[in-house]
Amino acid sequence: MSDIKPRDPAILDARERGADYLVRRHYFRWTEALPWLIAIACFFLFPNRMTFGNQVLIMVMFALSLDLILGYAGVVTLGHAAFFGVGAYTVALASLRLGWSEPISGLIAGGLLAGIVGAAVGWFIVRYRGLTLLMLTIAFAAMLQESGNLRSDLTGGYDGLPGLMFDPLLGYFQYDLYGHTNYWYVLVVLAVVFYFVRRIVYSPFGQVLTGIRENVRRMHAIGSPVHRRLVTVYAISAAIAGVAGALFTQTNAYVTLTVFDFDNSAKVMVMLILGGTGRLYGPFLGAAVYMILEDYFSKLSPTFWQLGIGLLLVLAVLFARRGLLGLAEDARGWFAAKERDKERRSSAPRRLVWKREHWTALGSSALDGAIIGFIAGFAINMKQIELMTAFVTGMPARALTFTLIGAGIGAGINAIYLLITSRTSVEEQAS
Repeated sequence: MSDIKPRDPAILDARERGADYLVRRHYFRWTEALPWLIAIACFFLFPNRMTFGNQVLIMVMFALSLDLILGYAGVVTLGHAAFFGVGAYTVALASLRLGWSEPISGLIAGGLLAGIVGAAVGWFIVRYRGLTLLMLTIAFAAMLQESGNLRSDLTGGYDGLPGLMFDPLLGYFQYDLYGHTNYWYVLVVLAVVFYFVRRIVYSPFGQVLTGIRENVRRMHAIGSPVHRRLVTVYAISAAIAGVAGALFTQTNAYVTLTVFDFDNSAKVMVMLILGGTGRLYGPFLGAAVYMILEDYFSKLSPTFWQLGIGLLLVLAVLFARRGLLGLAEDARGWFAAKERDKERRSSAPRRLVWKREHWTALGSSALDGAIIGFIAGFAINMKQIELMTAFVTGMPARALTFTLIGAGIGAGINAIYLLITSRTSVEEQAS
């Protein structure tokens, strides 16, 4: 039976493409250089915004650590800021209380301590799934934050530890006001961490993590030590988050207990959802888009800036459930499949057949867009005038305008999505 080969060319083609993917998937591709080239170009294009650039790169690393356990191992957590805070306070306390200000060794110490804490915590919490796991991770982060608040004599409480001093990088490179030295420092550390994570993902250990994410019962059935693997990857993820936290303290020269906040954990998860989970470059795109929009919206409306982020997340969930990178992969796969179909089939005339569910989805998207547009119009109007004046005078017209715009955008996006993913076609009979 093993010598019998399928005769269907489509099956043979699929097998060949699958085998080729398994052989070549760990190879470096030229597209992987784009994020790094963009990061280097930003240094020369925006030399006065390097402080903001440092924060973007740090959040990329933080999101990358979360992607390792959420995107590849399937461990959902809303308390990942705990390890970020452990790394941040390790560097701060070592500098302020122990007088150890050497940045590289402090960075390593922050990562190691966060990894040890992650291994200890992970030993208990990765046994659970679902809501129980979420509550345990949130409780652990809150417990660390309140413990730091109780020892405010050591941690500075919510006032934090400002004015931290660190030695020149490698004993030679001095820190400047615009953060140029710190930018290269963070970028190099991110490149090292990314290379390490990439090797993990494409290793047999990474494939075991994928198997655990897809079917944990089957991994137990074949004898894989699931718990030990999850504890290991949880510790590695915590160590990377600790390195990100240590870089946060070193580049800002201060730290407060807000690094343990639930908002920090939720924010990094939003970044990962925007970019796409289970993709190495999803954290790059998601963190960059989130940070840039947060900076823009906060300048546009310091009060309602989170509404813009919320609308973006809603749009991502509705139309890009696998993230921005997933949407790009869907489009690329559709075009590739179309080219393969052209090679296998004759070029007969075709027409689109829209089913009832397609029109239903189109109307639903128009309604979603209308609701989002109404909220946006109301919020923008509220930014300018008070509540009662807005409702009586300008709100109806502006909200109606944004409602119509939102409905059109929602319907248009969904129509494009249906054309790409859900359309069916029938061949017309040649006359």
